[in-house]
Amino acid sequence: MKTLLKTLAACGLMMGVASASEESKTWPASEKAKQFVKDTIVIGFFASPKGAGWLEEKTVHDYLNRSRAAGITGHDMTLAATNFTWEQYLNELYNFRKAYAGQPGQYVYVRSVRDIEHAHKTGKTAVLWNVQTSTVLNNDLKKVPILKELGITSMILTYNDVFRAGSGGLAEYNGTKIGLTAWGKQIIDELVKYGILVDLSHTGPKTCMDIIEYMEEKHPGVPFVYTHSLPTGLYKNEKNATERGCYRNISDEEAKRAAKSGGFVSPTFTEWMMDGIWPDDITPQQCADMIDYYVKLIGVDHVGIASDDMFTTKPTLDFVKKNAAAYDDGGYMVNAFNKGATDCGELAKILAAVTDELWKRGYSNEDLAKIYGGNKMRVYHKVWEGLPDEERKKGAALRAKQLEKLKHEVQGDPHDPLSGSALTQK
Repeated sequence: MKTLLKTLAACGLMMGVASASEESKTWPASEKAKQFVKDTIVIGFFASPKGAGWLEEKTVHDYLNRSRAAGITGHDMTLAATNFTWEQYLNELYNFRKAYAGQPGQYVYVRSVRDIEHAHKTGKTAVLWNVQTSTVLNNDLKKVPILKELGITSMILTYNDVFRAGSGGLAEYNGTKIGLTAWGKQIIDELVKYGILVDLSHTGPKTCMDIIEYMEEKHPGVPFVYTHSLPTGLYKNEKNATERGCYRNISDEEAKRAAKSGGFVSPTFTEWMMDGIWPDDITPQQCADMIDYYVKLIGVDHVGIASDDMFTTKPTLDFVKKNAAAYDDGGYMVNAFNKGATDCGELAKILAAVTDELWKRGYSNEDLAKIYGGNKMRVYHKVWEGLPDEERKKGAALRAKQLEKLKHEVQGDPHDPLSGSALTQK
């Protein structure tokens, strides 16, 4: 790890020269594509706890102001990772709520699908909380329903390392393959009981397959997901690909099993995970490649999007420094950083251009509405509310009619962009 830190200092990253989101490139796009993003429910993902992704509240405000202006409906937002305790999780929740209080009236804290629809209609930001470690439970399963009440929508059991619940992606990359434990199974049972999504991102392949088999046996019909994972298969044949690939990326089999469960897989527009490419600026074409790979593999009904922004680089790397054992990857990440891959494709700056690119590839508006948010909404309906697809469709159609009636009564605007938007998705 000393070598890692020396390398970081040498390349200037510890001084905050580069930026993972604030200075990421804004890509040109057609006005039609920009409007489509605004008209469609778009649910992204960012992983930026205070100290790891941001230091000042202004950073958060600027990011989410850009997001709202671009028409992004909301984001999964990570509150805890690595080995965070319950107390640390609560502190992160406080940090974000305090920051959001600085922009009153701009946020909808999601407890149901209707909250997301409301955020889309009113131009506010839908807040979906994610937690990337089960250590926040402090070995107490009674905290699971409390997490649900506090708005946690998805949980990753193991983040990189070895935990009581099982082995993470980096641990298994380094040869420690414990797999899902009895404690991990108990957590899954509670997550399913209280309607929290089981998220397999960052989890070791053996632990993932154990979770998949356990879900299929004990909880058939309950979707599980990968909220932000790139496909190993997209990069394995790259000229400069590493022998083992990026330890964060997932196999085709894992993606197929998630789709079989009814879940979704969202690629993340994160450069350092693009094994063998490691671009200076991820392009809309490369983002489209990720989406296209998954669509061809598992079908358009099971693909989402994620950006996994970290706001700025310096606090991210300081976080790596303080959690050295959790990032002992043999220099993989630093090698990618040295090649310039320190960035993420921020949704507000790249999604409209991705839209233009996917249209060129033959994707329809209905396809894109599913990928940008509709597939996630379907899974949320199922996991949060236990609604069969037919009941979900009836409810969505009824709400669409109610919103349409309200729109004409209050606004009388026949050109309201809500018409034909993702609110009426099947």
